[in-house]
Amino acid sequence: MARSGWVTPEGPERLSDHVSLGVLTRVFSPDVVDAVIGRTGAREQRNRLLPSRLMVYYVMALALFSAGSYEEVMRSLLAGMEWITGRFRDWQMPTKAAIFKARTRLGSAVMAELFAETAKPLALPGGPGFHGSWRLVSVDGTCLDLADTEANERAYGRPGTATDLKSAYPQARVLGLVECATHAVIGAVVSGFSTSEHDLYPGLLHRLEADMLAMADRGFFSYTAWKDSSGTGAQLLWRVKANAVLPVLEDLADGSYLSAVYANPKARRNNTDPIRVRVIEYTVSTGDTSSEFRLITTILDPHAASAEDLAEAYAKRWEIESCFDELKTHQRGPGTVLRSKTPDGVLQEIYGYLCVHYAIRSLIGDVAHHFEEDPLRFSFTRTLRAVRRSLAARPAFSP
Repeated sequence: MARSGWVTPEGPERLSDHVSLGVLTRVFSPDVVDAVIGRTGAREQRNRLLPSRLMVYYVMALALFSAGSYEEVMRSLLAGMEWITGRFRDWQMPTKAAIFKARTRLGSAVMAELFAETAKPLALPGGPGFHGSWRLVSVDGTCLDLADTEANERAYGRPGTATDLKSAYPQARVLGLVECATHAVIGAVVSGFSTSEHDLYPGLLHRLEADMLAMADRGFFSYTAWKDSSGTGAQLLWRVKANAVLPVLEDLADGSYLSAVYANPKARRNNTDPIRVRVIEYTVSTGDTSSEFRLITTILDPHAASAEDLAEAYAKRWEIESCFDELKTHQRGPGTVLRSKTPDGVLQEIYGYLCVHYAIRSLIGDVAHHFEEDPLRFSFTRTLRAVRRSLAARPAFSP
């Protein structure tokens, strides 16, 4: 007997056609997943036990249950389906080898494009994530330990140590653009460990928007990076090194001053193609220690944002560190190494982690909006646990 609400499908039925993932499908709907699969050419060519759509959600489930085996994660993915031992009694749990082959067929492009298409800013205008009309975003990088294989080391590199020995694991570098008020990663690029964050940064330029105030630390500044970033229409607030040459062109009433940056010393001497900036200098003291800060911004009018206001805004840049801690310590697990043994699998897995983190942060954002609360007052760890419980709320299927 068909269960209540059952609609007879037009084509042959497979258990994997009916997988429902709650939180994940809420953000990454099957229609969007199918569209991305089609655009990236990852659709299966014949009827398979593990079709592409199922494998997209499986990659995200791997990121949600980072400590589980391939088979355990598949069981968690398919748990809670009341009819699993009835209509689909003959369905067999795939082997680890079959799952690995299906992941390989899927590739990484699907996950990268799915994240890029779906990850959008979550903060509502006028909330704590805005300075005036500008959305506060921050850019920074982090590294992830990878499975110790020759292929991963060749593709991503392995950091050295103070001795002639290498570190225990190869590492991938991830550069993220994060919305400060929600910890949502809204842009990311991945490369090998030896690629600097500065060199990765151009890959995020297309994610900057005109309503943003983008903040970055000292390692990102160069004349080209500043020029290209301001060309997106976003406002910028970057820290620069203490030895940066910034001549005082005009003192302003709020203690900041106007200056200019140049492509090189010769351009400075000849006053060639200067870019006007405003400089804000201040000291932050904590106990017996103090740090000197030197910021430059595209906001030249102190009436639009005073030096004190921008210094307070820049302090929120550090929210990106808390975001990376959520991703690496709580979601992945402390000391956990990514499981993928191939370079493309690594890329697929990293974007799976980013998709899951965004789904959780999106859920928190919606709940916070409903209760008119600050999203950062909600525990990421508790929400993560709730999502895991919701995905495996019933006894798992044993074939």
